Amino acid sequence: MPNYIEEAVAKIREQVGSDEVILGLSGGVDSSVAAALIHRAIGDQLTCVFVDHGLLRLNEGKMVMDMFARNLGVKVIHVDAEGQFIAKLAGVTDPEKKRKIIGAEFIEVFDAEEKKLTNAKWLAQGTIYPDVIESAGAKTKKAHAIKSHHNVGGLPENMKLKLLEPLRDLFKDEVRELGVALGLPREMVYRHPFPGPGLGVRILGEVKKEYADLLRQADDIFIQELRNTTDENGTSWYDLTSQAFAVFLPVKSVGVMGDGRTYDYVVALRAVITSDFMTAHWAELPYSLLGRVSNRIINEVKGINRVVYDVSGKPPATIEWE
Repeated sequence: MPNYIEEAVAKIREQVGSDEVILGLSGGVDSSVAAALIHRAIGDQLTCVFVDHGLLRLNEGKMVMDMFARNLGVKVIHVDAEGQFIAKLAGVTDPEKKRKIIGAEFIEVFDAEEKKLTNAKWLAQGTIYPDVIESAGAKTKKAHAIKSHHNVGGLPENMKLKLLEPLRDLFKDEVRELGVALGLPREMVYRHPFPGPGLGVRILGEVKKEYADLLRQADDIFIQELRNTTDENGTSWYDLTSQAFAVFLPVKSVGVMGDGRTYDYVVALRAVITSDFMTAHWAELPYSLLGRVSNRIINEVKGINRVVYDVSGKPPATIEWE
């Protein structure tokens, strides 16, 4: 990894020269490692734009700002664009359209920031190799197009900035190793992957603020319980799974709470085990863990009265529902 870092740093410096670079920082592993690598190469020529599109995990904003702006000394601009994104997504149910809208809105935000950075010529992204494969289509004939990836297929053709993608030849495990080698905290580097469109592709159908708020709470409970539950060897189920999250289903079901009838939303839990994210097996979580998660979500998240568990592998199902 040290040799890789040296080579990558040299390549970035050669590619970018004295230009300024903007990077969209999501808080996910890929964009975080890309930010650390590019910052190692060009320092203050990098400005990270952290866009809060209202579709992030619980307390994500504070974590990102603490990590990069305060701890690593990276220049980070925090943009609150929740209203803008939610308004653009109103009435849109098709997953491909949602991804493209979110990608286009990111470019709008970056264009606004670019005008303040007169030397900005590059948009850096945390695109990794599986993203390229999943979005490959007729152009490369390498793979059938499965769904447009937010970093690869969701960008408008008239984008003014050139793309800088220093991780595009790496698999996820290599990206994590690189992050640790760059000095990022293990807990952050080994967080589960989070899609660029965020909860926008974990809310099935139309995205609404109400749905995002419910899903954020449910997802946080699931992750808490995974972190706090261990197997017989003392390893947390969070570390035993490769990716775990909640999905908001836009359907209501009848339930009973106390003496009353409820008619509320449904949340699906998804947890998978994989070595490369190209194929995956659903995680056989203990029933006791699933029971605790279900009870907590139904009791603590007002508006959800049913929890189901996804037992689909990849293939045939993709890891994300949309």
